[in-house]
Amino acid sequence: MAVTGKAFDYPILKRVYNYVGPYKRLFYISIFLTFAIAVVSPLRPLMVNYTLDNYIAKGDANGLLKMTLLMIALLLLQSLMQYYHTFLTNTLGQTVIKDLRKKLYDKIINFNLKYFDHTPIGTLITRVISDMETIADIFSEGLIVIIGDLLQLTILISIMFYVNWRLSLMSLSVIPLLLIATHYFQVGIKEAFKEVRTQVANLNTFVQEHITGMSVVQLFNREQVEMDKFMDINKKHADANIRGVWYYSIFFPVVEILSAASLGLMVWMGARGTLMGTASIGQITAFIMFINMLFRPIRELADKFNTLQMGMVSSERIFKVMDTDANTVNTGTVIPTDMKGNIEFENVVFAYNDEDWVLKDISFRVESGKTLAIVGATGAGKSSIIGLLNRFYEINQGSIKFDGIDIREYELLALRRNIAYVSQDVFLFSDTIANNISLRNTSISRDEIIKAAKMVGADRFIDTLPNGYDYHVGERGGMLSVGQRQLISFIRAYVYNPRILILDEATSSIDTETEELIQFATDKLTENRTSIVIAHRLATIQKADNIMVLDHGHIIEMGTHQELLRLNGLYKKLYQLQFEDKGGR
Repeated sequence: MAVTGKAFDYPILKRVYNYVGPYKRLFYISIFLTFAIAVVSPLRPLMVNYTLDNYIAKGDANGLLKMTLLMIALLLLQSLMQYYHTFLTNTLGQTVIKDLRKKLYDKIINFNLKYFDHTPIGTLITRVISDMETIADIFSEGLIVIIGDLLQLTILISIMFYVNWRLSLMSLSVIPLLLIATHYFQVGIKEAFKEVRTQVANLNTFVQEHITGMSVVQLFNREQVEMDKFMDINKKHADANIRGVWYYSIFFPVVEILSAASLGLMVWMGARGTLMGTASIGQITAFIMFINMLFRPIRELADKFNTLQMGMVSSERIFKVMDTDANTVNTGTVIPTDMKGNIEFENVVFAYNDEDWVLKDISFRVESGKTLAIVGATGAGKSSIIGLLNRFYEINQGSIKFDGIDIREYELLALRRNIAYVSQDVFLFSDTIANNISLRNTSISRDEIIKAAKMVGADRFIDTLPNGYDYHVGERGGMLSVGQRQLISFIRAYVYNPRILILDEATSSIDTETEELIQFATDKLTENRTSIVIAHRLATIQKADNIMVLDHGHIIEMGTHQELLRLNGLYKKLYQLQFEDKGGR
């Protein structure tokens, strides 16, 4: 869906307003107040006109007092309606985007990983946060308010002609020039606003990515280079906003000049009319108020149209994400109650992009409770197998079966509930150790967490931390060492009691002492579970029931540690590189 940026894109607007459904009462009250304000606002100039010509001119003090009190009452009523109108329209906008943001986030967390491979995280952050706030303006400053202003202008002009058509024509003589100026303003500001939204997304993407990777920036002394890039993106963002400001700086003075011209022409015509008997002092005073009331909404209308336009742009971008078909297909109905954990790959072919095959005709079996280790060079396809097991990606050909049933026949959540994944790059949330283990799953008790920690031998380091299991690990677990984060991930896997365990380079970047602890945790975790272990350190997989050697997407060797050594193939070469050249056995 292309982003057009039209102010009135009916299908998009209709889709936004569909979210008003649960709040119809609030919406209808806002509409009523909009119309009521449009009707009440022009009454004050009429009352001033009447008071001047019928009471002040005739010296009627009692009549003047009554009209003054009536105008005060009308002003208070208008102020009260304006208060509720502003409050309700903003409340409606925030309530709607709360629901819309929830739906968008729910859509995003169910996307498959392939979508995130190609979509910058900063762009999605922009959609969920700042683009959503722009949609809220559709309600607080957009369509409802625009309709109210247009209605008020219609009523105002009708009353002006009713009071004095000559003064009305003179007052409105500058309107064609105002419409031309407004047209050029809208055309220019539309492009500026679209550029602003684009640069906001670019800025968010850059900042999010570089703050996350700050250690790399500092380690390689790239601060100045990255600062130069940031300054370039920041300048583009500022330039886009300045272009919008430039259009405003031209348009508003033009409106003020035309407003002053309208007022001057009206006073000149009104003064002549007073001398000739075709106008009164009350009418001239009322028209001064009419002109102020006329040009204020006209000036604001251009701004509100642009607000609506920005809301349309943001809405299109949000709905484009929501309409993206990137969810993992979940049509399976099988919900296993006691999965055994048998795994079978049959002639599996897979590519991330088109026909750039990563896995080529892969077939193997892992029996329940057994451990399969996968080794191979970087890019051989090891992690791709893991992604397919979890259905993070879909295979192109062949089949993957658990307990003889194709994994696509399993209900997705039920499938993943039986799989635990310990990654080499452990991700911890900015929360406590206990919550990072349970992931706030209320069915996992504190006692179960402590028991699991003791089982994998991680309780000793946790007990030394301030507040123990309630210790806050910081963003991405930055307050813990790499080994400690890895142990937390082992406990997390253990408490979920999976039938299938996946360890992806779980002992990489670990010191020798911590590796011994990790190895102990691995032995405990793989006990009586079907396990798939990916490792560069061959010492950690020698006890595996079977070892599979991958090379460029093909299985080239399969067997136990001793069987593979006797083959004198790639596995033995890897073994010699890691052990014999270093004096190993």
